[in-house]
Amino acid sequence: MPEEVLAPSVAVTQKKSFLRAARGEHMRIPPVWLMRQAGRYLPEYLAVRADHDFISVCRTPDLACEVTMQPIRRFDFDAAILFSDILIPAIPLGCGLRFDSGHGPVIERPVRSRNEVDSLREFDPREELDDVLAAVKLIRRELPDDKALIGFAGAPFTLACYLIEGGKPDPFRNVKRMMYSDPEAFTKLLNKLADFTADYMLAMIDAGADAIQLFDTWGGILTVAEFRALNLPVLQRIVAALNHSVAPTTYFVLNGMHLASVAEIGADVYGLDWRMPIQSAKARFGTQASLQGNLDPVLLLTDETTIRRAARQIINDAEGAGFIFNLGHGILPDTPISSVDILLDEIRSSRA
Repeated sequence: MPEEVLAPSVAVTQKKSFLRAARGEHMRIPPVWLMRQAGRYLPEYLAVRADHDFISVCRTPDLACEVTMQPIRRFDFDAAILFSDILIPAIPLGCGLRFDSGHGPVIERPVRSRNEVDSLREFDPREELDDVLAAVKLIRRELPDDKALIGFAGAPFTLACYLIEGGKPDPFRNVKRMMYSDPEAFTKLLNKLADFTADYMLAMIDAGADAIQLFDTWGGILTVAEFRALNLPVLQRIVAALNHSVAPTTYFVLNGMHLASVAEIGADVYGLDWRMPIQSAKARFGTQASLQGNLDPVLLLTDETTIRRAARQIINDAEGAGFIFNLGHGILPDTPISSVDILLDEIRSSRA
């Protein structure tokens, strides 16, 4: 159908290569964005951070918009992802949050008992995270029509890991202890986080996000049985709630190759880390979903020949599938700008 006879909203959607790929369309040159594409490897981001702490950037709409747009201006990615953090909701939940230099996130009031689960605040994200939603609106207004805007949240299990451990959850001793010593309280925590997450993501979509990504950074530490019993049901519930919207949902789990039941979540797109071969993912997910991934971020610290060869292999392996090029995890802070330029040149080298 000629674009000029389409309703404006449909015409704009068809221009967004990210959304076309997310909905299963194979594209000769895949759309590309990078996890953590706005951040510490960019000098313009460091200039903003010189005057503002991390949480202030996340919760000040003008600053969050500026930082989100920086990699779009520099690299012309096909999608922007809201600059925020999966732990920002810990603040209205009543857990407290700060980021210590050299130590990462700190949850000031960890959640390790049934009483502490019950004491988590219930809140409306449209009210208490209205600054994040205001940033989404600003970004969508500034972002070109052919670029998709991705909103995101932490998946319930990953959020629970941070809340229970009080920060970076390694080696997960408190998480596993709670899982097995008080499974009822642990399940209640996951369900509370799932309810909030679905509401938060729907609010982002209403504010202008074109797509949603669920980050399950720590889901891969679960066994097959644990994932199926604890994580899969809440993920299915979130995705089912989001599927009533027009925004495609991506699910990303780090180090989760052993979790075959991931394919049962019902996401539109599955993000792959670098450990999961594209061909294996195509066999696992079939035609039911698109794929996203999965260059090892460390390869951007190597040489031009290595970067180009690895990128071309991924594109060749993804032939015939709905596919979005990305890294297999977040871009590293010491990544040279020139390496990103090389990567994009290789991906786009045959673009008409």
